[in-house]
Amino acid sequence: MESHHNIRLTSAEIASLWTTYMGDTMSRCVLSYLLNKVEDTEIKPVAEYALSITNKHIQTVTEIFNHENVPIPMGFTEKDVNVNAPRLFDDMFIIAYLRYMGRLGVASHSFAYPLTTRSDVHDFFKECITSAAELEDQARKVMLSKGLYVRPPYISTPEKVDFIKKQSFLTGWFGERRPLTAIEITHLYSNLQTNILGKSLIMGFSQVAKDDEVRDYFLRGRDISAKHYEIFSSVLSEEHIPVPTTWDHTVMDSTQAPFSDKLMMFHISGLNATGITNYGAAIASSPRRDLAPHYTRLSTEILKYAEDGFNIMIDHGWMEQPPQADDRDELARR
Repeated sequence: MESHHNIRLTSAEIASLWTTYMGDTMSRCVLSYLLNKVEDTEIKPVAEYALSITNKHIQTVTEIFNHENVPIPMGFTEKDVNVNAPRLFDDMFIIAYLRYMGRLGVASHSFAYPLTTRSDVHDFFKECITSAAELEDQARKVMLSKGLYVRPPYISTPEKVDFIKKQSFLTGWFGERRPLTAIEITHLYSNLQTNILGKSLIMGFSQVAKDDEVRDYFLRGRDISAKHYEIFSSVLSEEHIPVPTTWDHTVMDSTQAPFSDKLMMFHISGLNATGITNYGAAIASSPRRDLAPHYTRLSTEILKYAEDGFNIMIDHGWMEQPPQADDRDELARR
């Protein structure tokens, strides 16, 4: 992307571009491997589209950083992927993963978009949102055509507009609990979906991790995802609301790593961040008193798990430092 601006990049623009570069270099490795393994003729074009937009993002960020003399992050390279490793996930997982990438891309780029000011960066993130939405749309349509898409639960159509009249609307632990609202159901279902995908992904990673500490970390994450799935499922089941099933069967029995331990740890750290964000949004939108403590307790568990993951990455020299503010005290001492 050619830039005609003399305006410096803001901290928000540097952060958003840096984060995009790191995430997309990781995605390029993952998608290259998945594209080499996918067999379904309807799913393959979706993977090709995902890889094409990922490469475009990397090229654009590289051009902007070079123009502004910002160091290009190391990110992830061909050293972090073995596209010839045996298949670790089946095609059902691949299309679900591609849809998740689209959903995550819409969310993350939508956060960055209003924080950017310079027109070239602003336009870039606008295009990122559009392409992520297109990826989600393509993956959703394929999942629908193959009967793989599980719709969120249905509820009866409201007959009239109503208002909350009693404090008992908030009751959760004691007394008669009201039915879940559509908003509460949506958050429970969305967090179930995230944990289903996360459990399958980390289960596969646990099978191929080379470092014992990393493998144990992934096994712990698998069990955390399973526990969170059970808790959210129980809340919905008590209301006789259907619960989506897990995708454990989409993970193959390979033990040969397609990705470096560094890449897999980075990927799971991203899922941790997404989970914490989703649980925070659920707390704000779930007034029934039994729900917020669930999300709060489980968020604390993910925060601790994420911190332990950061420590592993730091110990192994895998955690690339984001751009940061000047240390004015250190500068004054020079």
